[in-house]
Amino acid sequence: MSRLTWVQPPDLLAHELVASAADGKPIDDVRRRWEAAGGDLVAPVNGLAHEGDEALRRLADALLDELDSRPVAPEVAALEPDDLVAIERLWTATPAPAAYSSIDLADRILGGWTGRCAGCLLGKPVEKIPRVGIREILQSQGRWPLTDWFTERGLPVEVAVRWPWNRRSRPTSLAENIAGMPEDDDLNFAMMALALLEQHGRGFTTEDVAEQWLGNLPGGRVFTAERVAYRNLLLGDVAPATATRHNPFREWIGAFIRTDVYGWVNPGDPVEAARLAWRDARLSHVRNGVYGAMSVAAMCARAVAVEGNDRPAAIEAIIEAGLAVVPPGSRYAEALTYGAGLGRSGEPTEAALDRLHERYGRLHWVHVLNNAALTSYALVSSRGEFGPAIATAVMGGWDTDSVGATVGSICGALAGARALPEQWVAPLQNRIASSLPGFDGSAIDDLARRTCEVVA
Repeated sequence: MSRLTWVQPPDLLAHELVASAADGKPIDDVRRRWEAAGGDLVAPVNGLAHEGDEALRRLADALLDELDSRPVAPEVAALEPDDLVAIERLWTATPAPAAYSSIDLADRILGGWTGRCAGCLLGKPVEKIPRVGIREILQSQGRWPLTDWFTERGLPVEVAVRWPWNRRSRPTSLAENIAGMPEDDDLNFAMMALALLEQHGRGFTTEDVAEQWLGNLPGGRVFTAERVAYRNLLLGDVAPATATRHNPFREWIGAFIRTDVYGWVNPGDPVEAARLAWRDARLSHVRNGVYGAMSVAAMCARAVAVEGNDRPAAIEAIIEAGLAVVPPGSRYAEALTYGAGLGRSGEPTEAALDRLHERYGRLHWVHVLNNAALTSYALVSSRGEFGPAIATAVMGGWDTDSVGATVGSICGALAGARALPEQWVAPLQNRIASSLPGFDGSAIDDLARRTCEVVA
């Protein structure tokens, strides 16, 4: 029987060498020892590295301990701190809560939930397929650029073989078989955030998040940093060690997908939304991984409450909110700024996506930085229009369902549910599947109602 992925030391070490280098840690000696023993420097895309080789497994475990013990370079730690007080000390302009009076908050929150579902669902069948494959699929069907759900209809056999749909999503995420929102971690975590607020209120702690995970979240439904943190919890660790022990995924996208609800329940208050997101994210992530969570929460807080009919101006205010709550010298702030600037440039979509991939293509497809840059590009280049925004997010490749979900959440909250195009709403059938206790088959509008009840 194959071992569980995302927690095996030989796989983790290959990723940790990359993560430690980004932390400014010395890695050459560890790399040489691993190579000399026959270890792979690149983790396999599918399967496990060195499965069954217990000697290499023990060596990888020891080398992970060694890299964990090395401090982050001072210049990195200064620009990208983990402590909330230190993060806030670096803010250059703390946004004050914005009053809102002329919006239908219930409709905006429902728009956020609905948009998150639709954007996630659009990206699900092509998750793990690179951008070149997504384009080839659509071009072979005469459907490029993307404007509607993916479908197998008219897909040439040779293209289908070359770029197979995501195995888990194919039965539930193509136009011909969509029947509600299928289960996805991008929605599970939103529902868990709602339950956390309902049970513990705004004073919840990171320990409350941990207990909720252990009590309600199946371990097989979490991946990368969350799976490592889950393992660390079972081993008796507490935050922040849960986020750092043998966790090379600590700056990947996992926390970025968990925090929309903290924004929706703090309409117009990006700072409070970001503070709640920090408490959640630090269980599994550090630095840029945490900043992603804080930034998304802040953008959602602004999106759900921004007033007026100038959608492009609203998107600029949303991006500004996301940047205001992260250290300005961080790699995350640079990525969000770069994507937004590219969106303002007026470059054709394909040329702009080329530039994104040239700049960030070296990163793993579920790292937070490349996906954050794609998120801000999709938001700004689409001028906040829902369909083009989620389509651009998915055509960009990388973590298609997660970026689609976040872009859909922001644009959906900005528009409100009543303004969302029926083509993106009707297939959801107002229903979400989930493995979380008490949430399977939840009505989307009921989740929105419960969210409204938690609003400050």
